[in-house]
Order: sequence, then structure tokens, then C-alpha cells
Amino acid sequence: MKTEIRNPSETLDALDLQLLDALQRDAGRSNQELAALLGISPPTCLRRVRRLRDLGVIERQVAILNPQALARLAGPGLQALVEVTLERQNADTLDAFEQLACAHDAVQQCWRVAPGPDFILVLACRDMPHYQQVSQALFAEHSNVRNAKTFFVTQRAKFSTHSAPLADMHK
Repeated sequence: MKTEIRNPSETLDALDLQLLDALQRDAGRSNQELAALLGISPPTCLRRVRRLRDLGVIERQVAILNPQALARLAGPGLQALVEVTLERQNADTLDAFEQLACAHDAVQQCWRVAPGPDFILVLACRDMPHYQQVSQALFAEHSNVRNAKTFFVTQRAKFSTHSAPLADMHK
């Protein structure tokens, strides 16, 4: 979902960047908590969050699950990182594979990358038989896939939606 900024009033100021930074750290805060953290009134905070959603900057808010806690309660599951190289890399074939991958429920993330493979996929599967079904659907049945190299996750050392503070990125 791409949103074009059409006029100067649709820019991000320092407060917007602080708000985005705070939301990336913990989007579960109430509007009142968020406003207090930023030193603004709750109506101002709510108005800014709605504006950022309307601009397409905030795509959605999700919960990040702890894989160890989930594994204890629901079974371990299987997560894999897959490098995918296509036989032909024209715009149509790249778009076609991207659409196929993004439509599959097991694909958590799909990245078009360069150089090297054409795509990096993050897969979440119930178990190895489920992975084999996903692999068959995405890689074996897709005639344009030249190579798919899978790395199975043994431990997640870090996962974050947040890297450098957004305000620092714009200095």
C-alpha cells in the first residue's frame, strides 16, 4: 500500500516521529499513556495517530508473539527463511511470484532483494509435513523457480519492529 504525499502539510514533524517511535516500541499503550509519554494532550495524540493511519504511515498494529511461550502451549511449530531464485527475472515473473508468495498463509514476510536471490521469504509452518506442502506449492509447482534454499530457525535471538529512533534517521 503506497501513499503519495501530495502537499507540504502531509509531512512528518518531530512529534510525529516520536509518536511513531513510541508506537513501534509498544503499540499496546492506551491513548492516554501515549499522550503522557509524549507530553501532549490525549485529543492531540489521537488526532495525530489517526492522521498517520490516514496517510498510510501506520499500516496496522499487531501483537508480537513469544515463540518459546507459544511452543510450550501450542507446540513448537517450524519457522524457515527461504532464499528463492527465479529462472527468469523480468518484471512480470517477479510480480507473479511475489503475488503467489504473498497470498500463501504460511508466508509471514516476503522480501524482494538484490543482489543474490530474487526473494527472501519467512515461513511459519505447523511442522515438517506442512513445510513440505508449502514448499511444493510455492517452489516445486511454480515452473519459474530455479532454486529455493531453506534455512530452518533453531532459535530467535532478536526480533523487533524497531531499530534506530526515527528522529535519528532524519538528521
